[in-house]
Amino acid sequence: MIDVAGLEVGYSDTLVLQGISLKIPEGAVGLLGPNGSGKSTLIKTLLGHLKARSGSGSVLGLDIARRFLDIRQRVGYMPERDCFFAGMNGIASVAYAGQLVGMSYADAKQRAHEVLNYVGLSEERYRAVDSYSAGMLQRIKLAQALVHDPKLLFLDEPTNGMDPRGRDEMLELIRDISSNKGIHVLVSSHLLPDVEAVCRDVVVLAGGEVLAQGDIESMRVSAGGSYVVRIRGEHEPFERALTAAGCTVAQGERATLRVTLGDGAGTDVVWRAAREGGVQVRHLEPSRRSLEDVFMEALESVGSEGER
Repeated sequence: MIDVAGLEVGYSDTLVLQGISLKIPEGAVGLLGPNGSGKSTLIKTLLGHLKARSGSGSVLGLDIARRFLDIRQRVGYMPERDCFFAGMNGIASVAYAGQLVGMSYADAKQRAHEVLNYVGLSEERYRAVDSYSAGMLQRIKLAQALVHDPKLLFLDEPTNGMDPRGRDEMLELIRDISSNKGIHVLVSSHLLPDVEAVCRDVVVLAGGEVLAQGDIESMRVSAGGSYVVRIRGEHEPFERALTAAGCTVAQGERATLRVTLGDGAGTDVVWRAAREGGVQVRHLEPSRRSLEDVFMEALESVGSEGER
């Protein structure tokens, strides 16, 4: 869906994207990072609003340096900041967005009615946009991004300023778009729960560098040989046997144990400890970290490299 190699982008003397390389697959993908990490700069570069100092990239197979107008016709963009004409109502704002990418006025207006209904603004379509609440503004930006039936959506902080109910409804819309409408979605956010709720894959950015990328479920599996274990029987003899075998044992959730194996050890250590401790293993699986754990470990790895 998106392919970037050695991309450097900056403003004046400040380099924002530090020669990043990444491949973003189809489906719903999260672009995750703290404020100032380069997420919005990357999106603007992919759309041709910013010119790269070096490197290359493509979106939907189209070169970002030469085919940016074609890219914009195929991509829907929901920016982080509001951008509306004062006094224009909802239907006119969305129809105008369609005309900007080449739709006729009649087609754009008909489609505007459809997408405003889809995002939940059918009753507010004739109200002036500058009278909308923060949550309504987020919805109309999504409608503008959808009006021309794009193949790919760039959503920059899509739940920004929304209350909990509105946030849940926006995330449900994004799930529906990516799962049922045949539209690929790139969700740029600093909110980890939002990304985890709607995305299958994630790219982690910080300081203009790619810290991690891949399938969220695979990244959540602990890389340190850590397992969640539930047993039937007395814990103490089992834990003593594990400790003697070089394992680290900690209490987990819901009466489970979190067992970290020693270097080079396999799960056979757990079964031997169960035999020695006279317990029955009822549950054994690799422990899974939250996306927050993955994100924080990525940030810490950069800090550790900087200290060396």
